[in-house]
Amino acid sequence: MADLQSIKARFGIIGNFPALNRALEKSIQVAPTDISVLVIGESGVGKEFIPKIIHSESRRKHQPYIVVNCGAIPEGTIDSELFGHEKGAFTGATSTRKGYFEVADGGTIFLDEVGELPLQTQVRLLRVLESGEFMKVGSSQVQKTNVRIVAATNVNMMKAIQDGRFREDLYYRLNTVQIDMPALRERKGDIHLLFRKFAIDFAEKYRMPELRLTDDAVAYLENYAFPGNVRQLRNLVEQMTVVEQNREVNSVKLAEYIPLNANLPAVVQKGGGGSSSSDFGSEREIMYKVLFDMRNDINDLKSLTSELIKSRGSSDLSSQEKNLINRIYTPESAQSANPNSLLYFENNNNNQSQIHHPTIISEDEDHHYNDVEDIEIEEARPESLSLQNNEKDLIIKALEKHKGRRNKAADELGISQRTLYRKIKQYNLEE
Repeated sequence: MADLQSIKARFGIIGNFPALNRALEKSIQVAPTDISVLVIGESGVGKEFIPKIIHSESRRKHQPYIVVNCGAIPEGTIDSELFGHEKGAFTGATSTRKGYFEVADGGTIFLDEVGELPLQTQVRLLRVLESGEFMKVGSSQVQKTNVRIVAATNVNMMKAIQDGRFREDLYYRLNTVQIDMPALRERKGDIHLLFRKFAIDFAEKYRMPELRLTDDAVAYLENYAFPGNVRQLRNLVEQMTVVEQNREVNSVKLAEYIPLNANLPAVVQKGGGGSSSSDFGSEREIMYKVLFDMRNDINDLKSLTSELIKSRGSSDLSSQEKNLINRIYTPESAQSANPNSLLYFENNNNNQSQIHHPTIISEDEDHHYNDVEDIEIEEARPESLSLQNNEKDLIIKALEKHKGRRNKAADELGISQRTLYRKIKQYNLEE
């Protein structure tokens, strides 16, 4: 069995991060067996090295090794690609064709992006894993194959199972041994090593001087999230090797290739079913939560204000305090209305102050009305009428005062005519 350092040297793997070493060690350990392996990791972390190591260290190393990108094959043809087809099985099938499982008999098949397989194909694959049997498309003859399967995915498999996009029994068949490949942002100590390796490779390829990083540039890279992982770093080094005239790169120059606003932690779901690093799937949900929290805080303040008014008594309120209460409980559109409006804080005939919670709003705010949560505040007087009755009485008084002229009544109330018409209909005041 090969040791870890010889495997790294043979496959050009750079890094000493413990999780990376553990993944490679597991690959070497399971290689002599025929059990299925599932490689989990984000896109660009180098999952493709694991099946190569497993195949090269197994008894099948002299047999075929086939890589299948499950996400790149159309759904209508993937069964034919994997299992073959008979002549005339479908339009265009002019001859019998062998599939990958027949061609790779005795060897290894690497199913990359296995989470993208259609459900129908998953059923066929499950049969191969359980019994080593399959049938070509358009054939009723069962064929045997002896193939070792190594699969890889960057999909959250637990979520895919819950959503009905992946079979649970197939997942556990593939996941006899799971190998997790760490993301590049977790391997901060390896980032500079990888940069130097790529810089040497591309300097030789393009016959140009090698790129070098200053200390601040190294720190800049190590603090970057690298959502594209090793693949993104490799592309970055290749681009800079060709474009940059100055072969010494500092953090200012790096910022031109990796903007600061891109230097954010990636929200990633691990394929093994790990949870997201954020409770929100989008910025919209975050904004909603902030708005809801603000609304709850405002409601708490309103309730506190009500309790203070109740304990002190409304008669002790100053004019400044009354104006403040009007601002809290009256829409902005009403504030700009007539200060003598019936919707404002006023004294009743018994010279006892009370707070009316306005439910009549302006035309501009009309379409928001149903989304606003009304906060009930106890009246200063227990015998006072309900809010709905108060509103109805105010509308009746305004209509009587202006002899049924709705436009004048709406101006008096400080609301739009459309809102007044709706309220008249709501309280059956048409007559």
